Amino acid sequence: MATKILLVEDDRNFGDVLRSYLEMHEYEVDLATDGEAGALKFDKGGYDMCIFDVMMPKKDGFTLAKEIREKDKQTPIIFLTAKTLKQDILDGFKIGADDYITKPFNSEELLLRVQAILRRSLKEDEEDDAKTDFTIGDFEFNFPLRILVHSEGKKEKLSPKEAQLLRLFALNQNEVLSRSEALTKIWGDDNYFTARSMDVFVTKLRKYLSIDDHLEIVNIHGSGFRLIDKRVVSE
Repeated sequence: MATKILLVEDDRNFGDVLRSYLEMHEYEVDLATDGEAGALKFDKGGYDMCIFDVMMPKKDGFTLAKEIREKDKQTPIIFLTAKTLKQDILDGFKIGADDYITKPFNSEELLLRVQAILRRSLKEDEEDDAKTDFTIGDFEFNFPLRILVHSEGKKEKLSPKEAQLLRLFALNQNEVLSRSEALTKIWGDDNYFTARSMDVFVTKLRKYLSIDDHLEIVNIHGSGFRLIDKRVVSE
């Protein structure tokens, strides 16, 4: 499956050039020409990286990235900007940018930075994939065995999809788990029917976790779900 990139650039001609260049190197690229259109595309999910111009109509790149970081901490973001002020660069990194490229730049430079960030993200994903045992509040969860055990001894044997979903929640504990990310990784598709199926499994996990009063899976409207431990964070 091709790596999917969301490119948001208000200069259509420049955006088309960048998109074509990245597509030549086997990336799948969606182009939006303002921040609001970019937000709508991102909410449909499935992106491995975002590249945002900073100065855009309707919604600037910083605002767009800040909104995304409130619900997605993982997807890498690169900013493109004509600004060279140190404070602007620092502000971008504070929001959660992974890199910052000042215009004008060479297309090959962008490509190399994209490749470097994606390699780093892949390594982090592989480290996550290697993790098999989790502590979730008063529970211990063994993913390969699909066993969820409460500290008082109550034990549940989860179904394969229940275990996969709980593992994603555990990896993103106290952060938003994107509905699209979960559907794509577990069901292989993000559509109405798989979304309804996921809701059923979330309900089952809520039931299993309900004996720990401090744990809760909450709906995040328009984004996904969040497994919170109230001993650590407040809603």
